[in-house]
Amino acid sequence: MGGRLSVWASPQSQVVSGRDELERRWAEARRRFPDDNAISRPPEWGGYRVVPEIFEFWQGREDRLHDRIRFRRAGAAGVRERLAP
Repeated sequence: MGGRLSVWASPQSQVVSGRDELERRWAEARRRFPDDNAISRPPEWGGYRVVPEIFEFWQGREDRLHDRIRFRRAGAAGVRERLAP
């Protein structure tokens, strides 16, 4: 649960005075949330849920006969396909 506490302790991408400040802020977060199961998401946090339909992996080769592998959603297992370069 340390990562969830770190969310409260770290003012992400802002300048801090040093490691001591981060550790002090982490200790404050630990006191605020003594029960790991009670650690909430900060109100300024948001996000997106990304559910891809297709993944493609490409690996170049000197002979330009590149490897292209595509995985796409199709039921629970999905489908693996080799694509021509």
